Formats: sequence, C-alpha cells, structure tokens
Amino acid sequence: LEWIPGYIHRVSKVENEQLQQLARKIKARCGAGGSVKEGVIIIQGDHRQTILDELKKQGYNAKLAGG
Repeated sequence: LEWIPGYIHRVSKVENEQLQQLARKIKARCGAGGSVKEGVIIIQGDHRQTILDELKKQGYNAKLAGG
C-alpha cells in the first residue's frame, strides 16, 4: 500500500479482474468513490487505516508508507 497524500492509494501486482473486485470491496468498506486506472486503485479521501485493514483481511501483506 502506497499512500500519496491527499487522494491516492496504490496497489500493484494484481490481475485486472482481481484489481476491479478489490477496488469494489475497498470502496464499499470506505463508503467512498474511486476508480481503477492504469493498474492503480484510486480511492477518494483519507481512508488509510480502513484500506490497510481491508487489504490485510484479503490476505495482502500491506503496511502504511509515508507520513
């Protein structure tokens, strides 16, 4: 999980369909809008901890990066 301040959370190395499904789960969990563009999940708002929790729940080895 890579955090870009203010807007974007990135997840890489996931097949496109899996990426779409993961994006739907994350958006639903966060109650936020977002999209998938060029292999990147974009979630609106600051939902770092919620996204981290969802990724771990899905079996991804994720951690927060940055401040």
